[in-house]
Amino acid sequence: MTGTQKISLERHPKFGFFQVKPSPTQEEVTRFYAEEFYSSKYKAFNNSALEVQEVDREFHDAHREDIAVNIETLLGRSLSELNVLDIGCGWGQTMKYLASKGARCSGFDPAPEAVDYVQSIGLECVRAGMEKMDVFGGRRFDVVLLMNVLEHLSDPVQVVEDIRRVILGKGGMLVVEVPNEFNAFQVASKELHGLSPWWVAPPAHLNYFSASSLAALLGGSGFQVPHVEASFPMEMFLLMGENYVSDRQLGRHCHERRMAFEMNLRQQGRGETLRSFYKALASVDLGRQVIAYALKGA
Repeated sequence: MTGTQKISLERHPKFGFFQVKPSPTQEEVTRFYAEEFYSSKYKAFNNSALEVQEVDREFHDAHREDIAVNIETLLGRSLSELNVLDIGCGWGQTMKYLASKGARCSGFDPAPEAVDYVQSIGLECVRAGMEKMDVFGGRRFDVVLLMNVLEHLSDPVQVVEDIRRVILGKGGMLVVEVPNEFNAFQVASKELHGLSPWWVAPPAHLNYFSASSLAALLGGSGFQVPHVEASFPMEMFLLMGENYVSDRQLGRHCHERRMAFEMNLRQQGRGETLRSFYKALASVDLGRQVIAYALKGA
């Protein structure tokens, strides 16, 4: 996709999420993530960078603990019994956390510097793009993670189908986390502040999901979707007059307040209340992110 090429957004005719058209090829997507995504050009946009993960380690690990608990609860098995594949694993921080809980973790990513780092901390990781999902020679996994990956792919429907058909074992689980875009708070904030839709960001983001369209995609691809959660609705700050879109320092301040909200609830023993709140947000397509847990039948 060139910088001068005119693009548009179209709803997927079956599942309702928005897609950038024309879409780049998967080879172009792989090249972008191998060569550009972790460059200085995308530092501000990319919250997957290792330094960002390190600064807010406690906050991110609390989210990873929620994921670990949900996996064990929904599968009825200990992480120590599970083989986990992280697709587009980046710097491997989720793999590292789940491995500390006993899971056997593998991953792949197109960015060579990220793969080198994951290998350096003793985890199985190979460099591979998203052209195919079977990069470990026919091995099947109990859990497959797509953490902030599906929004980047040229054909997310085909990828989900390939995961179910080729690499996920019987009775296995696919965990998908994506930004929750075009939600009501987001659109109202855009109108309030007279902003352009800042969340539309090709070539980095090619697909724009909500909780309901993500669940529709997973359900329509043969999965059962027993649990969906959102995350803190950051757009509430915009609706309260704090325009963090135009002020990155204010954005960091709002993020710190959001982290304080979550961590204080957890420290007061109200983690389950927080998860119930986020589940309720997902039910009405609100929240900054959405994460869905999808089960493959036996």
